[in-house]
Amino acid sequence: MSDLKSNCDAVLKGVVESDQRVPGVVAMVTDREGDIYSGAAGEMRIGGAPMAEDTVLAIFSTTKAIAGTTALQCVEEGLLDLDAPAKDYAPAIGELQVIDGFDDAGQPRLRAPKSDVTTRQLMLHTGGFGYDFFNETYSRLAAEHGQPSVVSGSLAAIKTPLLFDPGEKWEYGTNIDWVGQVVEGIRGKRLGDVMRERVFDPLGMNDIAFTRSDAMKARTATIHARGEDGSLAPMDDFALPDDPEVHMGGHGLYGTVPEYMKFIRMWLNDGSGPNGRVLKPETVDWAVKGALVPPQKVTMLPGVIPSLSNDAEFFPGLAKDWSYTFMVNSEDAPTGRPAGAIGWAGLANCYYWIDRANGFGGYWGTQILPFGDAVSFGGYMAFETAVYNALTANKAA
Repeated sequence: MSDLKSNCDAVLKGVVESDQRVPGVVAMVTDREGDIYSGAAGEMRIGGAPMAEDTVLAIFSTTKAIAGTTALQCVEEGLLDLDAPAKDYAPAIGELQVIDGFDDAGQPRLRAPKSDVTTRQLMLHTGGFGYDFFNETYSRLAAEHGQPSVVSGSLAAIKTPLLFDPGEKWEYGTNIDWVGQVVEGIRGKRLGDVMRERVFDPLGMNDIAFTRSDAMKARTATIHARGEDGSLAPMDDFALPDDPEVHMGGHGLYGTVPEYMKFIRMWLNDGSGPNGRVLKPETVDWAVKGALVPPQKVTMLPGVIPSLSNDAEFFPGLAKDWSYTFMVNSEDAPTGRPAGAIGWAGLANCYYWIDRANGFGGYWGTQILPFGDAVSFGGYMAFETAVYNALTANKAA
């Protein structure tokens, strides 16, 4: 596997040494047995300590699949009906109305939804929720009506109006934060405690939590802002809150890349972990399949708040579906990722994929805003391609 190491090392070296660079990156690849590549390059903060394999990252939306896993466990145990109203488990979601634009005075026009939001819709991002950095209506609610940002970790941040009637279309947003509220309603515990008991401990995942220990804080990378001129500025005052009001199932975890690899391995191994089973094989099998009903489809994410996100899309021009809760590419991707593989991303330019057919997956961790950073995302695509090239060559040999 020397090609794998040399190919991937070259990608990491390139992105931290180029004129427009990333501050630092941690990237890893695992097969079903264990990690087969691990690399770290650059710095945790520009001019600071070197990035290391155990550097702690704000993993943002790569949290979602972990929250989704806790919901799937509830389904397995007969505690969660995916097609029942989500308000049966999380009553606060039943208070929300649909926004039909704004009146002449700039006030939101609100009405009752035509049907109740279900947990299935939440897991598939068809529940009606968005993000202010991807949706003009939410951005206006934030700017003109004080709608809190989701990074505040507050309940008020997710008690937004629905953008459309439940089930009408796919729109990426705070749906999985509400899935976390559903799980908390069922289990009677905070989401982080449920994750610890039912996902992290069975998988031996330690350095991952909604609230960092002092040791984790000391190893946390700084998020950097990419300026329009390509420069990088440390955002020393920007971080996800420790001990937030709400354990945000959509984005709230801090963790290390080696810990996330253990989660990826569980999906490669049909739900099994080193300290016990997390999901049943039959659950894994259906949970990774695309489940959107046409004309619902995964679309480009428009960067409405330029400081937080660029326009972003995986594999433009190729069809993408959504599962419980991953993006599924419906066609073979140019990196070598086959149709049917799953993956997703996090706001600070974290990316992962899981290729169950070939038995491996990887994670690329950087800490840069806005999302869809050309250098980091380009590096990730080159990393994934390098992995497939090396593993394909190894298989041929």
